Amino acid sequence: MRREQVAWAGLAAMTVSFGLNFSMGVFFAPTAASYGVSTAALAIAAALGTTVTGFAQPFVGRLLDRVGSTLVLIGGLTLISGSYLALAVVRETWEFVAAYMVLGGLGFAASSTLTVTTLIGRSLGNQVGPALTRAAIGINLGQLIGPWAATALFEPVGVRATYALLGAVGLAVAGILWAVLPADRVTDAVAGRGESLAGRGKVLISFGLHSATLYVVILMLPKHAVESGWSVVGAGRLVALAALAAGITSAAMVRLQRRHPQETLLRVLYLGRIVALALAVSSTAPAALIAVAALFGAASFPIVPLTMAVISRGLDPARMGRTLSPAWVIHQLAAAAGLAVAGLIHARTDSYQGYFALGLAFSVAAALLLTPTRKPEIELVASAA
Repeated sequence: MRREQVAWAGLAAMTVSFGLNFSMGVFFAPTAASYGVSTAALAIAAALGTTVTGFAQPFVGRLLDRVGSTLVLIGGLTLISGSYLALAVVRETWEFVAAYMVLGGLGFAASSTLTVTTLIGRSLGNQVGPALTRAAIGINLGQLIGPWAATALFEPVGVRATYALLGAVGLAVAGILWAVLPADRVTDAVAGRGESLAGRGKVLISFGLHSATLYVVILMLPKHAVESGWSVVGAGRLVALAALAAGITSAAMVRLQRRHPQETLLRVLYLGRIVALALAVSSTAPAALIAVAALFGAASFPIVPLTMAVISRGLDPARMGRTLSPAWVIHQLAAAAGLAVAGLIHARTDSYQGYFALGLAFSVAAALLLTPTRKPEIELVASAA
């Protein structure tokens, strides 16, 4: 496989990984009805699965540097696909939570952006930005295909068979990638820690604030829509709309990075998020929820590869897995905290709008963190002299 084709392999992997991960949101309402699992247990499973993903990141980072990103990627895809096969046969609530939390959480940890960033970074070096953005379109394709397939299959085959079919497709894609992806050239320099991320603190904090809202909106927006009077099928298609909008934006970002600094593009995306969340706070009307899905999707998902491109600049490829893993610990633990807090707010208010307001504040803070500070005019004059 040629170096430029690795991005397309990353796109396929992300389509499966993120498609299965984010499709869980459209399963929540029918799963609660079909399995007898409470909505509280589903929220707990989502939060615990995301927590497992976060705590697994350092381990995944070390594996990436020891055995290579190809083996880690295939293993992760196998686990997350296997979680869907397990969810097709579980009978007890604790079995559902365990399959979602362990298989899904570990599988997503090993098959998501940290692994794909390492895979592409070792092939392309500092030119990772456009290639990673192209691969990240798979996030949006997964969101588009997964929820659409699930909602189309619920009625004719049932919830359990839908889990099984999507899991089988994921395993098939993992097998194809196993056949075509070359093994990494892993060096002997596997001892010690990753490089320091000093100087990237504001970007890391903004990344955490971003994920604290991302998972809540994408996983809970369908449930929020159902509570506002939507059908399960219509609510699930909000996720597909978000994915379609995000895919269009991500494709545009591939070209825009050639003309504009990545930090500038990040600030523009956060402004779009602010508008989307302001709409989510102010209205539950159908038109407003459609606009929220489109704007939030378009503005949120391209932030992930752009942030990774900024953080990974100049890193040693041999230690990239270990170096980038703290960013993904922050990302996933912030997401888990967001899901937990959103669940508490929903339990008290019967609505997610309170958390959407908190997400709005997070997005404003993230945009401010990425805004460059101007030096005082006196200092500028002095330095010129």
